[in-house]
Amino acid sequence: MAVFLAASVAGCGGIIPVGGGSGEKNSSSNSAPNYDRQASRPNVAAAAQSVARRPAEASCIRSLGSSGTRFTALPDTYAGPGCHRLGTVQLMSINGDRGSFAVSNIGAVQCDVANAFSNWARFGVDRAARQILGSPLARIETMGSYACRNVAGSNKRSAHSRAEAIDVSGFVLADGRRIRLDEDWNGGSAAEREFLRVVRSSACKRFGTVLSPDYDRAHADHFHLEGSNQPFDAGSSGGVSSGTGFCR
Repeated sequence: MAVFLAASVAGCGGIIPVGGGSGEKNSSSNSAPNYDRQASRPNVAAAAQSVARRPAEASCIRSLGSSGTRFTALPDTYAGPGCHRLGTVQLMSINGDRGSFAVSNIGAVQCDVANAFSNWARFGVDRAARQILGSPLARIETMGSYACRNVAGSNKRSAHSRAEAIDVSGFVLADGRRIRLDEDWNGGSAAEREFLRVVRSSACKRFGTVLSPDYDRAHADHFHLEGSNQPFDAGSSGGVSSGTGFCR
């Protein structure tokens, strides 16, 4: 498999989803092929076969590979109606200002989302951890990314079914502290609560949809980070953007 360097869950769905649960399992494997040899395009009948890149995906791969995060390109996969992994990568570690940090429990992620996530982790999370909590970031803990399923309580496919969303449940610092959304969003120290809200605000600048414990009870234990490069108006009513994004 080819490993590249880059800057780099659960119960969540599309833009302004209804809600849902956590801990889904991927419905197909994340095995990576030889990037240099396989050039054929996949079809619905033959599941994961290719990592040949369309121009936009190749550009994203180059961008992701520009600042030191390690990742593997994954094959395109069709798992069922509305479920696929096209142009996805597997993140291994993200390079920060002063070292790298890990990402746990993450599966296939669409490249543009991975790019937004890696930039958020480096410039939003790691820097906020050092400035507010006095320690660099060591690991981001997630509930996963790809899962072939609907938005809870609906017949609409979740963004997770296209590997376009990541659910983040907590952060581990280099000094050993663990900041968890289910415990620290409201119950943490003043600094921990500030940190979680600062990193949410940072995510709202990079993702099309950001759902937090303030959104509903289904998101009390994680951030749902979906899409990328969507316009967001932080001053709009209720957190709804003037474009297609949503943050709350």
